[in-house]
Amino acid sequence: MDKYEILKKYFGYDTFRNAQETLIDHILEGNDAVGIMPTGAGKSLCYQIPALLMDGITLVISPLISLMKDQVGSLNQAGIHAAFLNSSLTANQYYKALNFAKQGRYPIIYVAPERLVTDEFLDFALNSKIAMVAVDEAHCISQWGQDFRPSYLKIAEFIGKLHKRPVVSGFTATATKAVRDDIIDILQLQNPMVMTTGFDRSNLYFGVVSGKDRYGAVRNYLETHQGNSGIIYCLTRRQVEEICERFIKDGFLATRYHAGLSDEERRKNQDDFIYDRVPLMICTSAFGMGIDKSNVRFVLHFGMPKNIESYYQEAGRAGRDGEPAECILYYSSKDVITNQLFIEHSQDNGELDAATKAIMKERDQDRLRKMTFYCFTNDCLRDYILKYFGEYGSNYCGNCSNCFTQFEQTDVTEIAKALLGCVESSRQRYGTTVIIDTVHGANTAKIKNYRMDENPYYSTLNQVPGYRIRQVLNYLQIEGYLFVTEDDYGIVKLTEKSGHILEEGKGIVMKLAKESSRQTGNSRDQGRKNKKGSFQKDAFTKKEESLFEKLRALRLEIAREEKVPPYIVFSDKTLTHMCLVKPKTKEEMMTVSGVGQFKFEKYGQRFLICISNHAQ
Repeated sequence: MDKYEILKKYFGYDTFRNAQETLIDHILEGNDAVGIMPTGAGKSLCYQIPALLMDGITLVISPLISLMKDQVGSLNQAGIHAAFLNSSLTANQYYKALNFAKQGRYPIIYVAPERLVTDEFLDFALNSKIAMVAVDEAHCISQWGQDFRPSYLKIAEFIGKLHKRPVVSGFTATATKAVRDDIIDILQLQNPMVMTTGFDRSNLYFGVVSGKDRYGAVRNYLETHQGNSGIIYCLTRRQVEEICERFIKDGFLATRYHAGLSDEERRKNQDDFIYDRVPLMICTSAFGMGIDKSNVRFVLHFGMPKNIESYYQEAGRAGRDGEPAECILYYSSKDVITNQLFIEHSQDNGELDAATKAIMKERDQDRLRKMTFYCFTNDCLRDYILKYFGEYGSNYCGNCSNCFTQFEQTDVTEIAKALLGCVESSRQRYGTTVIIDTVHGANTAKIKNYRMDENPYYSTLNQVPGYRIRQVLNYLQIEGYLFVTEDDYGIVKLTEKSGHILEEGKGIVMKLAKESSRQTGNSRDQGRKNKKGSFQKDAFTKKEESLFEKLRALRLEIAREEKVPPYIVFSDKTLTHMCLVKPKTKEEMMTVSGVGQFKFEKYGQRFLICISNHAQ
């Protein structure tokens, strides 16, 4: 078989997407490669298809058990023999799988990096023909990546021990230039092709919502999206427990996931979500990597993550099927303090020396600052994220909360001068709340104790709404006119640019939302959902919508028989295509995206009968 026959037979697609074919050809020619491709762009095919065509075994290095289990389950369902080797296996299961691997039964083997240097695995690798080592989630090898794993540093050591160097490839969805350079250097890649297809996920809507009642805002969102599968990320385990309990009391079917639960409960709760028994997962960042659930229609953040990389990776778990999905961050200023505490007391990366830890702490603080600015900016949210990763667009995507908000250019020079003057005259000793309260004329005990009611700028902005003063102060931070220290006190400091306003009289104009369009805590409604709150089936007639539900029921029935997640049988996107094509024969069914030869032989006839019965 060639690459096109494999693509159709096992994966059900007629054509490659984006740079898939280029990377596959490069690897098949025996060359190293790095693929930076957004979630849902088909990174795994770039090493799975070569693995089926190369002479030898492909080892896929993967960081998490759940990721391996999901990938191997999908391959086995597609008719491809694959296995994983990690700590989830008993000793008997591990040695049995290793024995089968020695016999050449598996063209693809997923392995945890810690296993690479064990005597048993080395004995297998040194006596087998390893054609390729593919590193999944390759950003984990970089100390500047958001999920650095010291165990990933063992990969190059392992490759160096092999009798013949295999092709080496690395793949990730989120990587800055520094991380890309690290992947190439640490893996010791030889003249690799570096293919970046772009970070944009155009099917995702991005939004930021701030307000005092975060729980109420999220509850209102869920009430209008009942039946859809979604994830809510929280900053702490305690927060997960509290809001999961509240949502269940409010009548939502939800489950939870964090590192404080037992292995058994985490596994059960994750399976309940993946197998569509529970539509709502409330979790910490411990959940999600490697979860290939394709029909997640929304990812909500009940708090701000510590950096853009983490946020984009977590948000990217929505809409993996390419259909519209929503990613909304519910922000509070307390989130900054929580994340600063995480950075200060991080126990990660214990193998690093003190100097490197200090550098990483500084980098983490800088990334937290940029994540905070994401929550403040009035510019296009998608464009802000893409710029972070080195891509530049038009600053208007038409699919984020800022692009849906009406803005007007407003002169805020006088507000800016008052804020900077207050910071200067108080000798840069106070935090943002004291500065804002001073210029706003607050009559509080703290203001009196600090004698800020005697400051020359006290009450100079008493006619300006407090939220507007804070918006301008945030803008001055983003633009570098002010700096807030990242210690426990958060002191506001002047910068070199402050003099442009204070001494040179530079005017400041910023985009501000018109009063009538300010968000009140609810997500916008683009008018693209049908009455059931579904995103991907707007063009359906009532009869097609009924057919979709019948196909979903059949898929669930088959998934329970096969003991696999429903999306592994067929994705929502494939079911949607079936409803539009309404195939009557095998030939017509094979034109449906995601239906390959192997899956048709297993399930195709049952879906054809379901479609036929519905038509009658």
